[in-house]
Amino acid sequence: MKVTFLGTGKSQGVPLIGCDCEVCQSTDEKDKRLRTSIMIENKGHVFVIDTGPDFRQQMLRENVKRLDAVIFTHEHRDHIAGLDDIRAFNFTMKQAIDVYADENVEKALRRSLWYIFAEDKYPGIPEVRMHTITQEPFIVGGTKFIPIEVFHHKLQVWGFRINDFTYITDANSISEKEKEKIKGSEVLVLNALRKEKHISHFSLDEAIKMIEELKPKTAYLTHISHQLGKHKDVEKELPLHIHLGYDGLKLEL
Repeated sequence: MKVTFLGTGKSQGVPLIGCDCEVCQSTDEKDKRLRTSIMIENKGHVFVIDTGPDFRQQMLRENVKRLDAVIFTHEHRDHIAGLDDIRAFNFTMKQAIDVYADENVEKALRRSLWYIFAEDKYPGIPEVRMHTITQEPFIVGGTKFIPIEVFHHKLQVWGFRINDFTYITDANSISEKEKEKIKGSEVLVLNALRKEKHISHFSLDEAIKMIEELKPKTAYLTHISHQLGKHKDVEKELPLHIHLGYDGLKLEL
């Protein structure tokens, strides 16, 4: 299985319009964070978790030729706004794209991208096949996804475990029951917004503490704001088995 970090940034990531901080002005490509998303390639299929506003740019950068499914973590705009651009894959693959979302995400999609779901469809609009995410594991193209319920302050968000890889973004609390689904993962990706405490995201220290509790062999931090600091500086502060993710990072699992 291959995992590509399409984006590792928060909306207050980099480059941020009008910001002259050292991160936003950095020339290091590892500081150029698009909105958070990953791509999974497994058993000849390609899946994307979340389609933020930068989805089209991310697909072009990675030269992606096919897309079999989109899986959503939650309904915030920085995770769903790019769904319109799956129409390019509809055109080249001559088929609808499977979309996996819970009821809240589907309601948000139907509000903001209503034309996708209209009875009288205009030619060329995105074509989707909707599937509902619940607590139960589901299979996409022969790959098993285990949903993990986490909370983004009071908002339910889905993380996912795929084989020995676990991906969690936009969280600041995980129940003991859900932690059991994560334990034993070889690789854990977890959000770490900034060093200061936040109402709905793990801070850097909180993320490290959670990783130490869950004990993956390796962990990567994502959903990073410019407030966390420059990649090269933060990486030096981390334990040896924890790394700061960056756009374009590829893992072979």
